Amino acid sequence: MVQVDLITGFLGAGKTTFLRKYVHWLNARGQRVCILENDFGAVNVDVMLLQDLLGDNCDIETISGGCDCDTHQRRMRTKLISLAMQGFDRVLVEPSGIFDVDEFYDVLRDEPLDRWYTLGNVIAIVDALLETQLSPQGEYLLASEAASAGMVLMSRYQLAAPGQAEATLAHLNRALEACHCARRFAADTDALCKPWDALTDADMQRLDSCGHCQASYVKLHFDEHKAFTSLYFMELHLTLPQLQDAARALFADPACGHILRIKGFLQTVDGWCELNATRDTMHVEAIPDGQEVLIIIGEELDRSAIEAHIGQKTADQE
Repeated sequence: MVQVDLITGFLGAGKTTFLRKYVHWLNARGQRVCILENDFGAVNVDVMLLQDLLGDNCDIETISGGCDCDTHQRRMRTKLISLAMQGFDRVLVEPSGIFDVDEFYDVLRDEPLDRWYTLGNVIAIVDALLETQLSPQGEYLLASEAASAGMVLMSRYQLAAPGQAEATLAHLNRALEACHCARRFAADTDALCKPWDALTDADMQRLDSCGHCQASYVKLHFDEHKAFTSLYFMELHLTLPQLQDAARALFADPACGHILRIKGFLQTVDGWCELNATRDTMHVEAIPDGQEVLIIIGEELDRSAIEAHIGQKTADQE
């Protein structure tokens, strides 16, 4: 049977960055891997950022575009049936940050997938810089995407202030309690809290054997795709300082809506880079390849107010 690992995480938590490390580690151990990108967005930038992984031991498939739940499940089922015939040792599913994890489990239980695939690891990426206050829908998504995880992996730990990562883990546990889930995570048992550059082979082996722990919780019924929005702006031709100034202005203007994260990809004289910003932090790092795009993720976003700050009159909306 083919092992399927699920990499979950709230919007912008860092799933794609971890996936790159995970695939390199698995490939070095002779594993033939397929990445299944499951994104509702109009522009799947994550696929672009993974292109350099393609080779004899790694392939990438996508399920993209907003649609109803039934249609999306059919697309996932069809894709997994196709992948089962291609001789992969492992399929890694990276879903959207507003993904209903139960949908994934439902698909794997269906025939004939239940005879071809086995659920391996569920790894939940949680941002150490997570906002302290989320909407009820945000709190629910944070909890639901971690509830079944065998391990929580803290991202951006090296950027966190003293005690901030511990506070984020406590935030996660409160969110789990709020949706009547018995799961709790502790840094010394089922949460890995350290900079990713310092992850050892033993750390990766720990993640690769963490398994999963299906847990029950009270579901909050709401339309995730209406509650959370992504706006995409292409070819803005901004310099890095201009993009950084625009991000600060967007977070500072309440008329833009509740912006959770801003991700920008642009080319500088030194090559491609990614800007990742929250209300309190802004981080820039080099990436191997890119496409000029600005992605704004949040709730109740006002397109016209955002466009006023970045000087563009058109945008693609998720």
